[in-house]
Amino acid sequence: MVINLSHTYSLASEWISELRDSELQVDRMRFRRNLERIGELAAMQISAKLHYQQKEVQTPLGISMCKVLKDQPVLATILRAGLPLHNGLLNIFDKADNAFISAYRKHSLDGSFKIMLEYVSSPDIDGRVVILSDPMIATGASVVKAIQFLKQEGTPTEIHIVAAIACTVGIEYIRRAQPSVTIWCGDIDEELTAKGYIVPGLGDAGDLSFGPKVQL
Repeated sequence: MVINLSHTYSLASEWISELRDSELQVDRMRFRRNLERIGELAAMQISAKLHYQQKEVQTPLGISMCKVLKDQPVLATILRAGLPLHNGLLNIFDKADNAFISAYRKHSLDGSFKIMLEYVSSPDIDGRVVILSDPMIATGASVVKAIQFLKQEGTPTEIHIVAAIACTVGIEYIRRAQPSVTIWCGDIDEELTAKGYIVPGLGDAGDLSFGPKVQL
């Protein structure tokens, strides 16, 4: 299942328009906050799909029967670009466990690239709901590899993927590799360049959030 948040929620489309706007992108705090908002909105929508149980809560005047999450999800993100989006999810699922994955593109002289994953820090995810955030789904290769790495820590009951911008090429690649996942995205673009960049996209989410990196 793929949910385009901009098609249903007008504020999501406004946040995406600001993320895309090259004149506004110079304001890194605003850029990070808009990614965070996308994460918060996605988290609220995902929360409606989770399982709840009844709990007695003592108020100053009596007992209230309240619904609470049966189990906390595991929030996973791909460093470093995924951090603002992850933080938005964590603002809502504030009791969740967290997982972090180090991934990057290693480019060759011919313009091709490989996705390199070198580090995973994760709790046991066996039998749990996993929500993986990555602001840009281009080819989808990094998301698929991240899921494969995470599954070494157990078998989740559900996997949700949250992105600000997703390309149809990447979405289809993920759905072929992991057909049971649900993808939540701020918007969907159709074009992917030969070098794996989304058009019109928004640029490099990591650089826009935290500053340009030096290639070592």
